[in-house]
Amino acid sequence: MLVVSQILGGLGVAIGIALAPMLATEVTGSEALSGLAPTASVAGTALLSLPLAALMTSRGRRPGLVLAYLIGALGGALVVLGTMVRSFSLLLLGMAAFGAGSSANLQARFAAADLVGPERRGRAISTVIWATTIGSVVGPNIAAPAGRVFRGTPVPERAGPYLWSAAAFLLAGVVVAVLLRPDPLLTARALAPQSPQGERKRSLRAGVAAVRESPMAKLALVAVTVPHTAMVSIMVMTPVHLGGHGADLQLIGLVISGHIAGMYAFSPVMGWLADRFGRLSVIGLAVGLLSTAALLAGTAGPRHGQTALGLFVLGLGWSAGMIAGSALLTDSVPQEARAAVQGLSDLTMNAAAGIGGASAGVIVAQWGYGPLNAIGAALLLPVAALALRRSMKPSAAGA
Repeated sequence: MLVVSQILGGLGVAIGIALAPMLATEVTGSEALSGLAPTASVAGTALLSLPLAALMTSRGRRPGLVLAYLIGALGGALVVLGTMVRSFSLLLLGMAAFGAGSSANLQARFAAADLVGPERRGRAISTVIWATTIGSVVGPNIAAPAGRVFRGTPVPERAGPYLWSAAAFLLAGVVVAVLLRPDPLLTARALAPQSPQGERKRSLRAGVAAVRESPMAKLALVAVTVPHTAMVSIMVMTPVHLGGHGADLQLIGLVISGHIAGMYAFSPVMGWLADRFGRLSVIGLAVGLLSTAALLAGTAGPRHGQTALGLFVLGLGWSAGMIAGSALLTDSVPQEARAAVQGLSDLTMNAAAGIGGASAGVIVAQWGYGPLNAIGAALLLPVAALALRRSMKPSAAGA
């Protein structure tokens, strides 16, 4: 059921992902503000992470996932309304709510890890991430046809696809509400030995304490946050960069599809590598891939093929960091605190990515797309240093 919901949720997110910067430019008339629309979505994902984690901590995975998909559907409708009335504030509010769909997709990866042991945890997480491939790759390519359905109606052609996204989110919520039974998190708790302080350890404050007490959890948090921030910062401005070099919506959709394929299609490989060779090795691989991607995309200029290759490799690097970091985070904290820690992880990575996405539009407007990629690559240096430091310690041998 997680796989089915991921397909639908991925379709909903991806239909709109290629259009958000262009909608912002269309409504405001400013390229410098174009990065704020996808950034609002990332910010919404971040802001909803802790409330959803609190709900899952107390009630289980199912209520949290369903609520997130419902909020995402509402956001899609608000994006359309904001575009119709030319209200940038309403557009941003809609994009923030739309980010709840991404939050549901992200939290589903942890639901997959609730009932498996450490030796298979990377593969379990990667299976659910892989399921997003179908919807995410199809989504950008049907954005243009989905918009053409609304020709001759009051709904703007570029905003219309968000109504299809809303429908996909609603269907994903129904699937989870009806079919995700028993709840994986509640089942895992029922099967696990209960400590005397188990209830108290499930609070969000206890989740923060669990990260503070574990050096490997701190590394995992950084390994998830920084690659995600670098990826989002580069990705959100790529449609604008391509459009500035004459690419049409169809080509932009193909490039974004290739990027999303890199993010999700090879995730089972990354999961197997994380289980077979260790989380730290795959985190190092993520740093190498993301740096290569920044070099390719940042030096592409008008060469659309090189930009597409850079975005594909960018997706691969994100996949390696997300899967290895998520598995390491789950490995490193007690079962009682996991839901809270996982919510904290999504809050941190999306808040950082929100800042990165907001800055990306200004950076591109002032200095260009190449410097943006150089900055993204520089962000990865602390991740490489921390991973290398932990790998040299005997306690990290099994990580």
